[in-house]
Amino acid sequence: MSDALPKRAILVTNAMSRSGESAFAEARDKLIAAGLTLIDAHAVRNPEIMEPVVKAAIAKAPMVIVGGGDGTLSSAVDYFIGSDTIFAVLPLGTANSFARTLGLPLDLDGAIEVIVRGRRKRIDLGIVNGDYFASSAALGLSPLIADSVPDRLKRYLGILGYLIWAIRVAFRFRPFRLSITLDDGSTVESWATELRIFNGRHLGGVELAERQRLDSGEIVIQAVTGKSLVRLAWSWFATLFKLRSRAQTVAEWRGRQMTLETRPAQKVSIDGEIAAKTPITVEVARGAIEVAAPRD
Repeated sequence: MSDALPKRAILVTNAMSRSGESAFAEARDKLIAAGLTLIDAHAVRNPEIMEPVVKAAIAKAPMVIVGGGDGTLSSAVDYFIGSDTIFAVLPLGTANSFARTLGLPLDLDGAIEVIVRGRRKRIDLGIVNGDYFASSAALGLSPLIADSVPDRLKRYLGILGYLIWAIRVAFRFRPFRLSITLDDGSTVESWATELRIFNGRHLGGVELAERQRLDSGEIVIQAVTGKSLVRLAWSWFATLFKLRSRAQTVAEWRGRQMTLETRPAQKVSIDGEIAAKTPITVEVARGAIEVAAPRD
């Protein structure tokens, strides 16, 4: 069976994402110029109609191209479950964590090249309390940042805006008690300042789970243990600069299904959007959808 991608598709972009509005017309024209037949194209400006627009597109096209940030993409993947429609990505957000893990170029021309000449690839999705996600989830300081960062700061400064806001909110953050029940029924407990859940490798655009793959059949849970915010800051610093000591700043577990409890309860950010609260069950959905992936 050929792994070639369909030549007919529908384009749906979130016009409220960081570069969604400005990129829509250019993306539409370049996709057509590259030889793709666009059945339809939508720039969605009202978030409430994103779901019905994507669902309708999946019902009509062999491939649906979704343009937006990680939150938009993570919301959209649910609708591809059980469908033969290919999920193609235009990375138009701030962090673009899912696109990075998939190996997509982050520029418009490069992403379009993959959509037109790439290959179909079956990948896993993560699940938090029944909600599918593409790349990562987190609890601790990251959701606190995601829940409060001003839209204008995120839109105009990108990842730098997140870092500036992180320094501000860190002063009111408190560590939490963590309990994880693993695949084999055993339980581990620890104090933590941040916990990350990976289907992919990136969180906030930063590679934090280097050995994870989108077809591994496992979810990775990674915790920055202890009570020290200095240790958390050092963990991020060591990771950003690829220092050898970065592995020593976190504890990591792998499995197909795990449960998490915290004291006190923590909000959970799923691909940048607050979508759950502990306790949670984390699972992997093996080979859940097919995506447009680079040939290399």
